Amino acid sequence: MLGEVIAEVFTVSGLFTLMMLLMLQAVLGFDNLLYISIESKRVGEAKAPMVRRWGIGLAVVFRIILLFIIVALFDALSEPLFGFHMPGIFEGEFTFQGLITLAGGAFIIYTAVKEISHMLTVEHIEHSEGGKSKSVTQAILLIVAMNMVFSFDSILSAMAIANVEIAKIVNSAGETLGTFKGTVTDCKAALISSPIPDAVGCRPGKDYQVWLMAIAIIVSGVVMALMADAVANFLKKNRMYEVLGLFILFLVGVLLVTEGAHLSHMTLFTYTIEAMSKSSFYLVIFVLVVTDIISSKYQKRLWAQKEAEILGGGTEQASRDGAQAHMDRKTPAKPPQN
Repeated sequence: MLGEVIAEVFTVSGLFTLMMLLMLQAVLGFDNLLYISIESKRVGEAKAPMVRRWGIGLAVVFRIILLFIIVALFDALSEPLFGFHMPGIFEGEFTFQGLITLAGGAFIIYTAVKEISHMLTVEHIEHSEGGKSKSVTQAILLIVAMNMVFSFDSILSAMAIANVEIAKIVNSAGETLGTFKGTVTDCKAALISSPIPDAVGCRPGKDYQVWLMAIAIIVSGVVMALMADAVANFLKKNRMYEVLGLFILFLVGVLLVTEGAHLSHMTLFTYTIEAMSKSSFYLVIFVLVVTDIISSKYQKRLWAQKEAEILGGGTEQASRDGAQAHMDRKTPAKPPQN
């Protein structure tokens, strides 16, 4: 088994697929890392690093378990569990994947809005560490739970990358009797030359490269663990960027909610809810980051100019006072007149 995994990884196609998976994890893992940094500060500065390490470590373990479950039950997870049908008002066929994505996106939106509201109402911003404090266990459980929500999107995207075409050997009832590594044409030719009892044909299928995806998850987890403290310290020292991070987190929630609604085929007042495209999401993020950088630099320039004006005005006044005192010393005192 181990030899097959190593042989699968250390091939040209395997290494290329692994590189693509690592890039995917890096892109999709940013919002997860942002949430971890914001949530971990609720336990206090001393315990926050431990919470981040435990949260990421447990999240990686559960994400790998979830990977195997999703691959094994991929067809079942996409089947509708229940539906609502109120013609003209609201309709939807809810799947397990759709429900998880909807609930996770709604919770992220709630978290972002709550944090932004807290920042607007707190009296001492520099000493604020968020809203109500949490215990270490609560923070770790929340980090693991939200990581699982983010996992659905990343695992499904990874499955679209890490797969190879196979052919399924089926009987007359459409049941799968076995698999053939190759195209459907090659499978049919193999059945003609070496018939299999009850086999009547071949259908196209996919074999997912689970171990490549697991390696990418582990590597991305190690990178997140190494970067988590740096991201948290950066946000603490640059509080202005924390607002940007919260708005990005809000957009992540919107992305997940629309994706969950799309998976559930939701319609609201006869309007179909479409998933927010990834390209639109990253474009909005790019515009937000650029706007925030320009705004921050302009604000710093205004403060520097105002400070220079204040200091310059004070120096000018001091120079006038000094000159007047010098003139008073040079001018002889007039004798008192009788």
